[in-house]
Amino acid sequence: MAKLTSSFELKNMKLKNRIVMSPMCQYSVEAEDGVPTDWHYVHYVSRAVGGAGLILVEAAAVDPEGRISSRDLGIWSDEQIPAYKKLVDEVHKHGAKIGIQLAHAGRKAEDAIQPVSASDTPLNVREGEEAPKTPRALSTGEASGLVDKFKEAARRAVEAGFDTVEIHGAHGYLIHQFMSPSVNNRSDEYGKDLAKFGVDVTKAVKEVVPKDYPVIMRMSAIEYEDGGYGLDHAIEIAKQFKTAGVDVFDVSTGGEGPPGKLKPGNYPGYQVPFAREFKKTLEVPVIAVGMLEDFSLAEAVIANGDADLAAIGRGMLNDPYWAIHAEKALDGKVDAPVPYKRGIR
Repeated sequence: MAKLTSSFELKNMKLKNRIVMSPMCQYSVEAEDGVPTDWHYVHYVSRAVGGAGLILVEAAAVDPEGRISSRDLGIWSDEQIPAYKKLVDEVHKHGAKIGIQLAHAGRKAEDAIQPVSASDTPLNVREGEEAPKTPRALSTGEASGLVDKFKEAARRAVEAGFDTVEIHGAHGYLIHQFMSPSVNNRSDEYGKDLAKFGVDVTKAVKEVVPKDYPVIMRMSAIEYEDGGYGLDHAIEIAKQFKTAGVDVFDVSTGGEGPPGKLKPGNYPGYQVPFAREFKKTLEVPVIAVGMLEDFSLAEAVIANGDADLAAIGRGMLNDPYWAIHAEKALDGKVDAPVPYKRGIR
């Protein structure tokens, strides 16, 4: 059996394989009041049928004004729980585990009346692009209030039956904004310690999830904007997140603004070295992501010990049955759903 298709345990969550469906926003579909629609139901359940071990539902905002766009999911109200429970229950029927990404877009909230952030530092855009709204710096009390909203969102996720939650601390969104020296110019406790907001969110989430429940943190290992932070800064922040209770790191890069002199890679596996460094330094499980849709490459990442799990994004948009096809290619046999055995052998 290939390493990619072998089972893996994260605390009380046992995965049938090491294939993760990356959280990817479905902007083109109207999610009225943040509630998942039939589109989301079909989208995620089809990947469970397709053999993924863990499915991570796209960014769900902990506050209505924290959505990237008004077409995004949310988990700020108990009224949203039943629709998520329906989705979770059906995914479980097909042998997959499922988590949800808890998020707040901060200054990247495009449709917010007044975006909020760690500070009033505006988001840089590429030349010719429309300038976004200037954010308002959160007061210390407001920042603490948003920590509570992450906590309540985690409670709802547990009530809906999700097997894990992923805190979104990457790609230039709110938690990332607090940890970034190029954004956070605060003079209060959330400015003196750039990890504090993310640490507080992690501790709050841990208060409401079961003791043996895995908590994932997605982080950008480096920033690409001129003057952005590097890997050493991210690792030091991650150490504090680990102490606060993060069990797994989902390691990505960038997202805080247009690249400067440093450019992101545009080749398969370009982010794997960052996942490897997180794993080696922090000694916790990590998820690698970034153009890993080639079956052999995803297998090599796991077999070489660079990461414990491989997250597939665009590859699963292209092929809902990516995991089944990977199993067939790597193991020479496949455990396809009975209705599909005639076609996938």
